[in-house]
Amino acid sequence: MKNFKIKVAYDGSRYKGWQVQKSTKDTIQGKIESVLEKLACHPVDVIGSGRTDAGVHAKGQIANFHMEDNFSSEYLLTYLNEYLPEDIAVLSVEEAEERFHSRYHAVEKTYQYRIHTAKIPNVFERRYLYTFTEPLQIDKMRQAAEYLTGTKDFTSFCGNKHMKKSAVRSVYKITIEEKEEEIRITYSGNGFLQNMIRIMTGTLLEVGCGRKDPEDIEEILSAKNREKAGYTAPAQGLTLLEVKY
Repeated sequence: MKNFKIKVAYDGSRYKGWQVQKSTKDTIQGKIESVLEKLACHPVDVIGSGRTDAGVHAKGQIANFHMEDNFSSEYLLTYLNEYLPEDIAVLSVEEAEERFHSRYHAVEKTYQYRIHTAKIPNVFERRYLYTFTEPLQIDKMRQAAEYLTGTKDFTSFCGNKHMKKSAVRSVYKITIEEKEEEIRITYSGNGFLQNMIRIMTGTLLEVGCGRKDPEDIEEILSAKNREKAGYTAPAQGLTLLEVKY
């Protein structure tokens, strides 16, 4: 058996997230596994680098799976793109070391959240933007972002209230860029909790429009209480850009 590493891009708008679910067939992992199962004539487990939420997009999701030796990377790339839905694309396929694991071996993930700030909707990119038209103080948002960088317990920024594992994560960098009618917040770290980036984004927006102060972030972190942080920003503004190994 060969271990194949794939890079996947997808529009998450109509999917219930990455991970396979018993209640629906509309997941990214499920669609890829279904295509591979038809090719291999047996179930194929596809392991993603992380579980993107329902409605979240990806330009650089990484996954791996095992297939028989007679399948080549070139053939799998062609086959997958022929039979996958048009909103999922496999950008590359390559053979990986036998022990390569897309989730356990990832050392850095980068996500970007896009915010549309104009009052007139962006018709053509509405599925990839969150429209937020209140005036924002970007400098204060950048100050708040500094409090969120480093190795910390992010329990207050986790959407799973029943999570029993450690909530300690390392956020390496948060950058906030102003574009014409748009703000882009880019997050890099060793991993992120469920809804963590969307909650951080909602919190930064509350700072930007004056509902919270940058210094409040320290108190929010120390409280280890989801209710202390800001709201969860909508899924459609978030895209997984890159995973490093």
